[in-house]
Amino acid sequence: MPSRRTLIRMSNAESDEFARTQQTLIIVSNGKDGYPHPMPMWFALDEFGRFLVSTFGRSQKVLNFKRDPRATLLIEDGTSYEALRGLVVKASTEVLEDSEEVLDAMVLIRSKGSKSTDEEREQLREALRTAASKRVILRFTPESAFSWDHAKLGGAY
Repeated sequence: MPSRRTLIRMSNAESDEFARTQQTLIIVSNGKDGYPHPMPMWFALDEFGRFLVSTFGRSQKVLNFKRDPRATLLIEDGTSYEALRGLVVKASTEVLEDSEEVLDAMVLIRSKGSKSTDEEREQLREALRTAASKRVILRFTPESAFSWDHAKLGGAY
């Protein structure tokens, strides 16, 4: 009989769908004092399954990731134990500063889940241009992951 851990694990397709439909990602960097620095951020996934987050270029998390590119990412949801789902990803981080890459990612993050047209995305891009000048993109490339979905146990835990 498989372990409960095996029973609640999401498949790769389920994990991908879960990540693509959630709004908030907890990103954890390593502070210079050795303590974890967790921050909730809106995000999107690019076409390669990398996580993208927009933040101010002078933020503490950017300094942390420039010093140590290792990250832990968490997405979770569920309002009761038997409905709890989550995904933890260990990733390497790149800080992207190119203004066009920043704009592209900001539009992707802001339009996530919407059925916006190319014209609407272009209008959003222009509206974000000034804000993008002070921002960078944190791009997280997954190295390993684990997941859980307690709903798979049918309420019997």
